[in-house]
Amino acid sequence: MSSLRGRTMLMSGGSRGIGLAIAKKAATEGANVAIVAKTDKPHPKLPGTIHTAAEEIEAAGGTALPIVGDVRDEGSVADAVERTVGEFGGIDLVVNNASAINLAPMRDLEVKRLDLMLDINLRGTFVLTRAALPSLRESDHAHVLSLSPPISADHKWLKQHSAYTVAKYGMSMITLGLAADEADAPIAANTLWPRTLIATAAVKNLLGGEQAMRRARTPEIYADSAIAILRRDPRECSGNSYIDDEVLAEEGITDLSRYQAEDGEELQLDLFLDDWPEA
Repeated sequence: MSSLRGRTMLMSGGSRGIGLAIAKKAATEGANVAIVAKTDKPHPKLPGTIHTAAEEIEAAGGTALPIVGDVRDEGSVADAVERTVGEFGGIDLVVNNASAINLAPMRDLEVKRLDLMLDINLRGTFVLTRAALPSLRESDHAHVLSLSPPISADHKWLKQHSAYTVAKYGMSMITLGLAADEADAPIAANTLWPRTLIATAAVKNLLGGEQAMRRARTPEIYADSAIAILRRDPRECSGNSYIDDEVLAEEGITDLSRYQAEDGEELQLDLFLDDWPEA
């Protein structure tokens, strides 16, 4: 029996892409999944809403609670936490998935675009996690997982997109700080980042179009590694910055060909990583 059966996950975002893949994987393990997102109505250029996501989660075997809300709004987040606890009796897992990306350099980046990234990525991670803390402290399997990168002092990650780097590193710093703050609870708090590009709308629209998509892995590699972390004993895995393929290797999964979006294409490293794992 999976350690996630009957557990409740609260996720920011999740209408599509990586978040939806993680939510559906959790559903196959028998988890309850609450997702809080703004996508009440279809986007003209992007597939999926919070309601279609809920249908897919239920079809995968879980129980879904779609909550229309904005992670930037403290009241909206508090309501999402209250509804989740009311529906499922508590919260065991928090996944900070919602994120905004803009890779423009300072000279080209409007202040409102900086504010958006900081509000969703950094502040949203703080607000959602903080709101869920009372419930997490009552769980005997409490995890917080933020989809953010390992922190590097290499200045090349500041070149051209310093604002985005700060926003994503901020997610990681908040999460790793929580690991230290709540070690006695215990609440496991970790980050997870993909080795390669992941085939999502953001990659297609912002990082190289169809060519980038061909050099990416599918969202399922992120989902499988995320669930592997969330299954683990929170007393034994906290304060880590995980990479997806390393997590899977620890689980005995080293053949990753199933996750490659296009056979025969050379994979492209994601931002914030500059090397491949040792054989």
